[in-house]
Amino acid sequence: MFQGKSFLKEIDFSSAQLEYLIDFAIHLKDLKKRGIPHEYLKGQNICLLFEKNSTRTRAAFTVATNDLGAAPEFLGANDVHLNAKESVEDTAKVLGSMFDGIEFRGFSQEVAEDLAKYAGVPVWNGLTDDWHPTQMIADYMTLKEEFGKLAGLKLVYCGDGRNNVANSLLVTGAILGVNVTVAAPESLFPEPALIDLAKGYAEKSGATIEVTEDVDAAVVDADALYTDVWVSMGEEDKFEERINLLKKYQINKELTDKIEKEYIFLHCLPAFHDATTSYAKEIAEKFGMAEMEVTDEVFRSQQARQFQQAENRMHSIKAIMAATNGNLFIPEIK
Repeated sequence: MFQGKSFLKEIDFSSAQLEYLIDFAIHLKDLKKRGIPHEYLKGQNICLLFEKNSTRTRAAFTVATNDLGAAPEFLGANDVHLNAKESVEDTAKVLGSMFDGIEFRGFSQEVAEDLAKYAGVPVWNGLTDDWHPTQMIADYMTLKEEFGKLAGLKLVYCGDGRNNVANSLLVTGAILGVNVTVAAPESLFPEPALIDLAKGYAEKSGATIEVTEDVDAAVVDADALYTDVWVSMGEEDKFEERINLLKKYQINKELTDKIEKEYIFLHCLPAFHDATTSYAKEIAEKFGMAEMEVTDEVFRSQQARQFQQAENRMHSIKAIMAATNGNLFIPEIK
């Protein structure tokens, strides 16, 4: 069921299987907190293949690999020649012959799929332009820790509705029975095919899927507010356009005051909540906006769970790696 299987996108797994990974991640987090060893991958070698740089993904995979008793090896964009000097197929076969598992974080979902097709070992998607499945296990793990359940909760995503995080939140929530609303300007709505895909899963799980421009109405009954940067990697020339499009979708106190119950705030990080970094200062000086997708007040509020969410990246990745490559006894889950 899990053993030897790659983790490339959420739709490759059933609701019960995704919930298992979430619950397993919570269990592994408890073992770690209590100092109980869980070296399910002892003696293995794991390749961490990064076309795109990352803080959390690299740290999470490295610590998870070490905790599981395996040895991580980082290969950055300058260390490999995917589709430049060497085909993905050839690279996959070479790495698969040397490593027991491969993490891939890059641009193309097709590359991730081809690595899994030819490597002969599990491949774990650390992010592509289309999907962010390891992030999703951590995100919905955080929701389950906070609320004790998933089905029936309402998550509202505010911002760029076309990016990989919004896509994955929408589809994963639909699979798990979580009501997901994407609040975005119409020009940044998710692709119609993606919305239809999510609604198809929602019909089976009982979830409600909504995409709207009306952010004020969307947040009223939210259990969780989620946002991401307005400009994704490789789109840095679009800052002015995105600021003009998205400033009314900023998560600020005026917006959170519209929520009529207890809620939590989530962000996959990094966040532009102040102008303390050199990059944020540059944006603030150029466009006059020191706080972008979320204000510092909300980011530092008692509702904020983004650092718990970030830590959960490591626990959830550990669960995925152990379940798919650890020869565990796992009851049949349809």
